Amino acid sequence: MKILFAGDVVGKAGRQILKQGLAKLREEQDFDLVIANVENAAAGFGVTPDIADQFFASGIDVLTSGNHVWDKKEIIGYLGREPRLIRPINYPPTSPGTGRYVAHTASGTPVAVLNLQGRVFMPVTDCPFRAAEQEVARLAKESRVIFVDMHGEATSEKMAMGWFLDGKVSAVVGTHTHIPTADERVLPGGTAYITDVGMCGPFDSVIGIEREPSLTRFLSGMPAKFETAKKDPWLNGVVVDIDESTGKARSITRTRVTEQDLA
Repeated sequence: MKILFAGDVVGKAGRQILKQGLAKLREEQDFDLVIANVENAAAGFGVTPDIADQFFASGIDVLTSGNHVWDKKEIIGYLGREPRLIRPINYPPTSPGTGRYVAHTASGTPVAVLNLQGRVFMPVTDCPFRAAEQEVARLAKESRVIFVDMHGEATSEKMAMGWFLDGKVSAVVGTHTHIPTADERVLPGGTAYITDVGMCGPFDSVIGIEREPSLTRFLSGMPAKFETAKKDPWLNGVVVDIDESTGKARSITRTRVTEQDLA
């Protein structure tokens, strides 16, 4: 089984490169499931129902998110009625939506997707480790394949989660920082891991935001209005090959599609 996970989608440029890049990647190989983190898809902050529907229409099976999922108020009701868009499960249980979803491949194989959020340099949430321990035990009764999006700022916290869940889930992939790391590997227990997948968005930017307002804030300490950048979009993702009979990962491979690749 091959699962494609696309990193944080940032703004219109990110949405376009994901749609076009996904079509190109599908020409080269088959995917049993496609997952994308979409918490920055609407002008860099949040996601709207219309944008989420566009992702599903393009063939993405599950949408994960993070702390920015609440940024567009119109998504609140959508989270309650569309289980394929999930938010971090370690938000309070009274929060709209859910943090897990069990998808099914074309052959009928169940694939559980779990969304977690770190607490280091992030908004206050419940403990992601305890939440993961409890939910993975439940999901294991429904699926051998469990895919985890660990949305966090600190590399140490994401790496700790990888070791914590090694042998219990198929993959732990990090999101949130928008910068891809080069530490993809299969841990000893059979869990595929990478600290951060990177983003689907404009790399002529500061993590997807126009350079000038970002530099103004750093240089002056004064507030500046952030605008999503548009130039040089990249699709960053990983392809995880999983033995569906055991839930263990065979491999994890970084993948990238740029505008030049599509020309």
